[in-house]
Amino acid sequence: MRTLFWVRVAAWSVAVIAAVVVVVITTGVLDRGPSGTNAGTNAGTSVGSVGGPFTLIGTDGQTVTEADFAGRPRAMFFGFTHCPDVCPTTLAEADGWLKALGPAGDDLRIVFVSVDPERDTPQSMKDYLSAFDPRIVGLTGTPEQIAAVTKAYRVYARKVDLGDGDYTMDHSAAVLLFDKNGDFAGTVDYRDPQEKAVEKLKAVVGS
Repeated sequence: MRTLFWVRVAAWSVAVIAAVVVVVITTGVLDRGPSGTNAGTNAGTSVGSVGGPFTLIGTDGQTVTEADFAGRPRAMFFGFTHCPDVCPTTLAEADGWLKALGPAGDDLRIVFVSVDPERDTPQSMKDYLSAFDPRIVGLTGTPEQIAAVTKAYRVYARKVDLGDGDYTMDHSAAVLLFDKNGDFAGTVDYRDPQEKAVEKLKAVVGS
């Protein structure tokens, strides 16, 4: 009987380990967040695996690359101007973060990258961001450019058909943080309260 007991314990342990392995393997880069969006970068994501070179288009039609932010910490958020909730909420919160940072906020660039190049032209991005702090930079691009930057920054974005020719975008809701050297430094998650978000930003600005 004792031998049978330990055989069952061993079998149960193997089953638990196997279940954990399946969860780890099937977990994506980003954790699912509110309303089908993704809240943040998976804790297991390595520093060197997020970010890199990009070529996009600014709100005045100019070419913008990662080199334009050299020596400055940045917070990058991926969304779209037709977003009904997550994007305007996050951008409004970003206004509050910059105010809370005070003069240190002048060194930080918050970069709003469109995942909807079909509708988000440089002008529409400029008009949309005019309601927010001018230190928030808007970037869009061709579908190929947007596909490349979302891949490099490990951002989830998917077009969702709403019928009658309309659509929305399901996308990541995390703000990606990068230090002045361009190295990935973590995320501000969608559910983070302002105090926690500002502390994370202070750490990046002061690094």
